[in-house]
Amino acid sequence: MEGLAQDILNGLLLGGLYAIVAIGLSTIFGIVRLVNLAHGDLMILAAYLSLFMVSALGVSPLLTLVAIIPIMFAIGYVLQRFLLNRVLGKEMEPPLLVAFGVSIILQNFMLMTFTPDARSLMSDLSLMTFPLGANLSVPVLYLIDFCIALVVIAGQHYFLQNTYMGRGIRAASDDKYAAKLMGINTQNTYAVAMGIAIMTAGVAGVLVGMTFTFYPHSGPQYLIIAFGVVVIGGLGSMKGTFAGGLILALAQILGARVFGPGYQLLCGYVVLLIVLAVRPQGILGRG
Repeated sequence: MEGLAQDILNGLLLGGLYAIVAIGLSTIFGIVRLVNLAHGDLMILAAYLSLFMVSALGVSPLLTLVAIIPIMFAIGYVLQRFLLNRVLGKEMEPPLLVAFGVSIILQNFMLMTFTPDARSLMSDLSLMTFPLGANLSVPVLYLIDFCIALVVIAGQHYFLQNTYMGRGIRAASDDKYAAKLMGINTQNTYAVAMGIAIMTAGVAGVLVGMTFTFYPHSGPQYLIIAFGVVVIGGLGSMKGTFAGGLILALAQILGARVFGPGYQLLCGYVVLLIVLAVRPQGILGRG
């Protein structure tokens, strides 16, 4: 029973990391109705940028977030403003193809620049735990991932609900033509929304780099996780994304305990299929 309790705790904490991996994908779909196929690769780019700063400056990976956050926001803003905005409204295929092209370019850029070797943002936090009783312990790094995910998701929710720009983003999401009539520059609004989404992906990339090893081609792996989370929770729902992260992580951890590590991913996506069969719009998605 102690082992089961430890697995449940680890699954819940890992769910926070899964949620922050997916929140940017969910946000940009909810606002722009765009599936960003480059989401995972932008995450890994942030991990490599953090690795470069750690190597050059000798600072903690968490401190690199001070620079990573504005850099990733700028990348997202430029990507949407000068590339994706040009193909919005021209059916679904052109934005998907552009995002796929960005994904391929990023993967090959990272491959040439950083080599195909496995990398990790190792720190003293990686091996630290603190006990909760005789047979239960909390991995400090997983706890940090979970807390940062909570702060980022809550902060994004507050921004969208309580700021002028956030209301403009929601207005453009609901009806871009009415938003234009009210004086909102939807092109700039979409670019800011993408900047926020990629900024959260950058935070997720640093946390993933601290928790796991990564390669130039790791992006699609995390894109698939993000898809699983947002489909379970409901596309465009921040609360649903957080719940979806917890459910997917718990399913994987407990599935690995019952059936073996080789079935971890399978168990997670069996739960995904069950949710799709019972509630296709996701747990907290709009009907």
